[in-house]
Amino acid sequence: MDPRLDPEMAAFNAMMEQRAAALPPICLELPFDRPRALTEALNVPLSAGGPAPAVSEDRWLPVRGRRIQCRVHLPAGPGPHPVLLYLHGGGWVWNSIDTHDRLMREYAVAAGCAVIGPDYALSPEAVFPQALEECEAVLRWIAAEGAAWGLDPGRIVVGGDSAGANLATGLALSLRDGGAPVPLRGLLLNYGVYDCRFDRPSYREFATSYGLTEERMRFYWSVYAPRPSDRLNPVAAPIRADLRGLPPCLMHIAELDVLVDENHAMAARLQASGVPLETALFPGTVHGFLRALGHVGAADRSVATAAAWLCARLGSA
Repeated sequence: MDPRLDPEMAAFNAMMEQRAAALPPICLELPFDRPRALTEALNVPLSAGGPAPAVSEDRWLPVRGRRIQCRVHLPAGPGPHPVLLYLHGGGWVWNSIDTHDRLMREYAVAAGCAVIGPDYALSPEAVFPQALEECEAVLRWIAAEGAAWGLDPGRIVVGGDSAGANLATGLALSLRDGGAPVPLRGLLLNYGVYDCRFDRPSYREFATSYGLTEERMRFYWSVYAPRPSDRLNPVAAPIRADLRGLPPCLMHIAELDVLVDENHAMAARLQASGVPLETALFPGTVHGFLRALGHVGAADRSVATAAAWLCARLGSA
């Protein structure tokens, strides 16, 4: 065992391996409905427990020709509430607002803000830029019509983990450069995907370790952006973008992760671009450690740190 691995993280990994052993293997093969269902069966139980916001319900928005399910968590009080639009991770191919429900509730209660989670379209059925465009449409609806839900469209942060952090950063770039920019108070970025390269040292060090392997990342990119040229688009690989003018960012980084070097490189690019930035490296953690809320202290500390940052950015209680 890697001596750097946090003991609580190691125990959590062992628990999840035992649970996975009771299910059929999750294979990277098409059609993708069965692998998704197995992933949900493994991860949705982790959303049990945790705090209860004043309101937790699903609402639907007409977006780009379909109705998108949005998980809505509202804090106590009459509002209008500041907003965290949170985009779940899962390699653009799996996970959901159900697998990430506890994380969203934790943010809502700890930061005293509304948390909205859109169930955006997944790959390989939906390819770049559909998920990004759907998330942007939800964000623009919040900015224009969110008062009807008790939201404050003038106080919005966008966040996400892994592929969700990729979408959040791409969304901020799209909003900055769009014909009708929407001002954001910040970006909350948890162990994100920022580039389509696989040659940084951490890809070699953790190529077959801790769940998120090089094989999986290659698969995710191949189905999310099947045209190689799209993988170089700055809103798909935001480390390649002109990052000037992005809102203040908080980056939480897992130490034992194929993406750790990519995250450090993105942080350096943001700093060089003059973007206000706070970073925190969580020693001994692996990619996806926020699903271990209530099991791994580092996950709980990450939420507490992010909540304090959200309060400062959003002016919430």
